[in-house]
Amino acid sequence: MNCVEAVARAGRETGRAGHPPGAAAAGSSTFLPVTDYDLAATLEGGQAFRWSACAEPPAAVRSWEGVVAGRWIRLTAVPGGIWAEAALPQRDWRWLTDYLGADENLGAVLATFPDDAPMREATAACRGLRLLRQEPWECLASFVLSSTKQIVQIREMVRLLCERFGDPVVVPPGRPPAFAFPDPDRLAAAGEAELRACKLGFRAPYLRAVAQRVAQQDPDLARLRDRPLAEARAALLALPGVGPKIANCVLLFSLGFRQAFPLDVWVLRALRQLYFPRRRVTFRRLEAFSATHFGPHGGYAQQYLFHHIRQRAGRDARRARVRNSDIQA
Repeated sequence: MNCVEAVARAGRETGRAGHPPGAAAAGSSTFLPVTDYDLAATLEGGQAFRWSACAEPPAAVRSWEGVVAGRWIRLTAVPGGIWAEAALPQRDWRWLTDYLGADENLGAVLATFPDDAPMREATAACRGLRLLRQEPWECLASFVLSSTKQIVQIREMVRLLCERFGDPVVVPPGRPPAFAFPDPDRLAAAGEAELRACKLGFRAPYLRAVAQRVAQQDPDLARLRDRPLAEARAALLALPGVGPKIANCVLLFSLGFRQAFPLDVWVLRALRQLYFPRRRVTFRRLEAFSATHFGPHGGYAQQYLFHHIRQRAGRDARRARVRNSDIQA
């Protein structure tokens, strides 16, 4: 069954029975029942960098292909949930449900957001956006590469890194080769010139140094989720090239600390434009505001603000191009 046939079947059966036949059985595809899930916003919103959008004819159904925990996977939004396909049979799909955060009560999370106009606007614009639960090492390494780079450039660096240093994974016939994310031991042993060949630039020595530390379990990333937030953050900040933004991204997108609030240029823009318009506010003021205003799921709120302000900037840019073309005409 190809992707289009699977989507059509899932949609038909979801309308009658809530899931396609055989969804609970072991196999290479399954239906994950979940409502309020925006795959595009979640997979393309700057949390992870290994997903590629694809569309299969004749229906041009949009899907995303990526590698999670060393497994090739394709995801498609269907009525009532997500259709997932793997290249190899899976006995249990809980690992994917956990990665996608599909078991989370999104309504309960959104109810903790502050009831103010900017947050209501962001929630309405981005409803269905979820936080992923990524593998800590891949998340850390990816965000070490993110410094001064846009999402498309980070994806390119991660892709080259995986192709050069990662182990190949099984893919379905006819699909491009795919690779697991390289483990810290492999990158720790790599030469700086090899890393720079993946377009890492000045980030190469930092990634290598971080890999060397993590390979020695200094820190043990998996155990950080069991420590208090301040201790986990301090352990990450002790790594070469890791500042508050990178540390908070790792805490939020892989270690489960929902209070972590990464402050990048987009989020700072959102805070200034939506909460402090026509006022000059310092970074420290915005940092203190973000730590207290957004509640126990502040990091979740941060991702909604991040995605909303980027969407709004994109719409503004498209309108400006249209106006300019009208003037030139």
